[in-house]
Amino acid sequence: MNSTARTLRSSATVAGAGLLLAATGAVLAPAATAATTDAQPPALTVSTAAPAEIGLAGQPVEFTTTASNVGTEDTTSARLIYHIDGGAGLPPNAVSLQYRLSGTAWKTVPLTLTGTQFSGELPESFALAAAQSRTVQLRLGLPMGTPHHGDSNGGADQLKLNTLISYGTSGAANDSDEDTVKVDGLDATLSGVPTTATAGGPGVTFGATVSNATASAYENVTGVLFTSRYATVQVLSSGTWKTLKPITAPAEPEVYGFDITGKDSSLAAHSSAAAKFRVSYLKNTPAGKTTVHPCAFVNQGSTPFTGTTFCGASASITVKAAASGTTPTTSATPSTSATPTSSSTPSTSPTTTTTASSGTSSGTTSGTTTQLAKTGSGGISATAASASALITAGAGTLGFVALRRRRNRA
Repeated sequence: MNSTARTLRSSATVAGAGLLLAATGAVLAPAATAATTDAQPPALTVSTAAPAEIGLAGQPVEFTTTASNVGTEDTTSARLIYHIDGGAGLPPNAVSLQYRLSGTAWKTVPLTLTGTQFSGELPESFALAAAQSRTVQLRLGLPMGTPHHGDSNGGADQLKLNTLISYGTSGAANDSDEDTVKVDGLDATLSGVPTTATAGGPGVTFGATVSNATASAYENVTGVLFTSRYATVQVLSSGTWKTLKPITAPAEPEVYGFDITGKDSSLAAHSSAAAKFRVSYLKNTPAGKTTVHPCAFVNQGSTPFTGTTFCGASASITVKAAASGTTPTTSATPSTSATPTSSSTPSTSPTTTTTASSGTSSGTTSGTTTQLAKTGSGGISATAASASALITAGAGTLGFVALRRRRNRA
């Protein structure tokens, strides 16, 4: 009897609990369903107005990204992510990206390099209400190092810029926008270079120009004219010829360069700096061909002829013996015969080698992993090459030995 009663009571208790849970479930289920259906993800889109072009080793160029919420749900944490691919020729410190959401101070987007791609996310997320947009200001640059520590190797002809937008912490991209940014650089050119000069005779005059056709401003630019160790170089300054002091590097004392723009000068976007020069040759200059070669160095360090380098087409001058009495004649087109050539085929050993024998000289370059921004006047991009050419001043006289790095435009 008692046993039966306990069994009945237990059954009633279980049945009652079941009815209670069922009833409770009937009340809670609609609320839970409502909570699930009401929370919808925001519909985000992104559009980047990327710069058309930036300068290799130049200052960053501004652009904008517009994030839009085209849905009906707000978000408090819109995120912008950037991927920048310049190919295999960029070192880890080559690319810079900055932003500002408000105010005037630029902030850095930390970038990491994986393979050939630099990636980074804005450190700050931002709210984006339904049917609203927000424009973020950014700056993209290819500094190729730091001030006075410019990279001597590497570069790119273009960058692939991919912008992604996401929200929250999921990491999944809602939308993306891909752009191509052209990369160019400085031009170093000569004009009106004479074809002949006389040893011990009057100087010959010609022009040299360092041009910046890019949208980037440039800082810490040093223009250099390389020529024979038998030459005296003067620059026309305020109507007076000023003699320049030759510059040499300890490792290569036979390489004579003359500062033609002033050390650490600046070039605004789409600007140039030009000067007129007079070059004379010592009476004991060996007869034969010699060469003048213009280059521009960005972020040159304490060692001369270092940093990111742009070299233009060289020009040949035939030096005649003093007894010949020949006066200089002029030619308008610089020769490229003494300019080192380079291969655009990717290589794992970006080195430059030079061979020379009595009375002849040649410079050859084995390329880098990618093309750099073009330099000089006319022609196409070339890989990193010598900052100087192999320059002769008559048979048997070697004026230059090739350096490492750099690029020339022939």
